[in-house]
Amino acid sequence: MCHLLQDKTDKINLLGLDRSAMQTFLAELGEKPFRTNQLIQWIHQARISDFSQMTNLSHALREKLTAIACIRLPDIAWEKIATDGTHKWLLRLPDGNSIEMVFIPEARRGTLCISSQVGCALDCRFCSTGKQGFSRNLTMAEIIGQLQLASQRLSEYQPKENAISPQASTARPPETRKAITNVVFMGMGEPLLNFDNVVPAMSLMMDDLAYGLSKYRVTLSTSGLIPAMLRLKAESPAALAVSLHAPNDDLRNVLVPLNKKYPLDALMSVCSDYFSGHAKRVVTFEYVMLKGINDSPKHAKELLTLLRTVPCKVNLIPFNPFPLTEYVCSPMEDIKIFQQIVQTGGIHTTIRKTRGDDIDAACGQLVGNFKDRTKRNARWLENPAKI
Repeated sequence: MCHLLQDKTDKINLLGLDRSAMQTFLAELGEKPFRTNQLIQWIHQARISDFSQMTNLSHALREKLTAIACIRLPDIAWEKIATDGTHKWLLRLPDGNSIEMVFIPEARRGTLCISSQVGCALDCRFCSTGKQGFSRNLTMAEIIGQLQLASQRLSEYQPKENAISPQASTARPPETRKAITNVVFMGMGEPLLNFDNVVPAMSLMMDDLAYGLSKYRVTLSTSGLIPAMLRLKAESPAALAVSLHAPNDDLRNVLVPLNKKYPLDALMSVCSDYFSGHAKRVVTFEYVMLKGINDSPKHAKELLTLLRTVPCKVNLIPFNPFPLTEYVCSPMEDIKIFQQIVQTGGIHTTIRKTRGDDIDAACGQLVGNFKDRTKRNARWLENPAKI
């Protein structure tokens, strides 16, 4: 079932409809199936929100849509641009909650990191987002709205224009003109806990008449919810990343508490054949580097043993600090030694370049602004060492 974001007049936000839901919606209005393609193209490719401008739709259909539907994006509370060209947005939602998303420009691609929840229902110890607690899942319209809003802002960008807000940097490097080529669900939230909104959103992102992204360029990152991973494997061709962060259960139980329910043996069993039959596809394992915690040569060798049967690559992530955290980033020398051990063992291993850290846009730093229904944030502020 599609969960739709309603506007203030209770109109249906069409950003919350994938191809199947759009066809059903139009059929209920008495329209032919071919109208689905037309409407999808107007909304997602042309980015037209005024139904009266959708000239190949019948006048009657345009009037119906104007009466009952809308195309509503989240509001921008502020936008910041880092010295390296990374964009960070705080987006205000209709219920007063706010979420964050980040665009990372690189020489050959532009990656949009989007959120799937307001906060996060999990509580990984090294993640700033998790410490803020959890409010709710995002609707599909709010997820797609992030992609469309970022696409719109980046297409409107001109190097000589003024800063968007007082908080935004006036220095705008040329690379910020890059278009979005990749979308990663690595922002706020655990995507697989919002399966019914995230997967249809990814389907729309990969729809040739919508955003046309390759299945290799839409990536879902999960902490390892095994039942949902199995369902995802059956329902979506999107790329998969797993937030691993530890090579053994004892350590991962501390860093990623979800591991107590879905331990590493079970997780590796799913990952080992996740892309079976697709020789060129592999699982990406994300591994945040924490000084004195998980970054020793011994840990690297354990990781090699753990991943020996899994077609994969490893992405080492320098830890990005946040207020009151107990952790410190591993020295780069230690990260490189760790990389060399894993790489020499036959697993392609990269070190993620930290981007946008001067505007708190780096991995694990997204926090948003929302009411925490779990009270986790209040408990953490009272006693950071125990939460």
